[in-house]
Parts: sequence; C-alpha cells; structure tokens
Amino acid sequence: MSETPGPDQRPDARTADLGFARVDLERAARTGDPEVVYGAGKTPEQVAAILTTLHTSHPDRAVLATRLSAEALVAAREAGATVHETARAATLGPLPVPRGRVGVLSAGTSDAPVAAEVALTVACHGSEPVEIRDVGVAGLHRLMAVRDRLDEVDCLVVVAGMEGALPSVVGGLTGTPLIAVPTSVGYGASFGGLAALLGMLNSCAPGVTVVNIDNGYGAGVAAARIARRSPDRAPR
Repeated sequence: MSETPGPDQRPDARTADLGFARVDLERAARTGDPEVVYGAGKTPEQVAAILTTLHTSHPDRAVLATRLSAEALVAAREAGATVHETARAATLGPLPVPRGRVGVLSAGTSDAPVAAEVALTVACHGSEPVEIRDVGVAGLHRLMAVRDRLDEVDCLVVVAGMEGALPSVVGGLTGTPLIAVPTSVGYGASFGGLAALLGMLNSCAPGVTVVNIDNGYGAGVAAARIARRSPDRAPR
C-alpha cells in the first residue's frame, strides 16, 4: 500500500519542501509578486535549487535571486538563469509586461550595485525602470539637467550614500512619490550607511519614504507596486 502524500507532496501544495527550505509557491497569487531568492548565506546549490523550483511553479513569470556570491552567479547561470553582474542577481524566466514607469536615480557610480538591484527588481515586479545615473549633489547641475524627467515617471527611487542628501533635493523638486535608499558608500564617519540613513529619515522634504541601508530590492518592490497601480499616461 502506497503512503498517503503529505501536504507538500501534492500537486497543489502551497509550498515545496526542499529539505533546507520551504519554498512559498502561492505568494504571487496572494500578493501579485512571486517569492524571491535572497542569496546571502545560501550555498550555490541551494540558490540554484530554489530558482528552478520556483520557475517550475510559474514558468511564465521571471524568478529573481538577489545578493549572489560569485559562485552562486555561476550556479545560477548553469541552471539556465540570466546573470546580472552589477546587480549581483539572476533571473530565470520571462519578465512580465511592464505597467507604469519607475525612475531610478543614483548619486554616484559607487552606488551602481544597489541602483542596479532596484532597476532589476522593478522589471521583475512588473514595471519599467528608467535609470538616471550619477546625479549626486556634488554636481547639482547634473540633476537639474534631468529635472523634467522626474515628472515623467510614476514613482522615483533615489539611491545615495555619503551624507544621503540627494533624496531631499529631489523631493523638493517634484511631487512624484519618492523612495530613498541609503547605501553603505562613504568614509569612516558614514558608519556603513548609517549617516545616509539618518539624513534621509530626517529629510525636510515632505513625502520622502526611506528603506533600509542597501535595500534596493525592498525599494524596487514598493516602487513597482505604486507604478503598476498608476493610471495609464497619455501618449507623449
């Protein structure tokens, strides 16, 4: 007599039990966004296994793995995923058709890994990222040169380290919803991004929302959800 399948063995199971992880297969149905693999602390083999399990569950929607080591990037590529070096991430499966647009502003080149994580997350979560790079306050003319573009998107994510001043400046120039991401870029007194975090939390510009240090993924998800619910813009 065969053993009765357990809840994680049924075809309609809510989770997939891989032994080292219980993978959530219903998150997309609950929230509109599938589960994402957070790669830090996981072995390359574990990252690849979770990626492929999620891809099998919803092959029509890209699976995202973030914060991957060099070894995990190799394992993801071998599993058929597309590797995004700057974002330290990988995707497996097709990106959804985008709805809405998210502007991703970064203060400097050193902020590129976090900004790239934001942009990739936005794309994986159903919106179009519009990247605007290297517009930090040390050269304010660079930001003013793209001033008009700040109102052409449905949400803004502003990524900055050092003293974290860029979101306050941007927040004073536009009423577009704005999510600030402090990065761990800076000299000793930046305290690994704490100075930027506190500067953003204490912004005098209204409407600035702040996520944790280097949390490009969290900012990207929030921004994509805002943009997806925005009304369609008239053709320009």
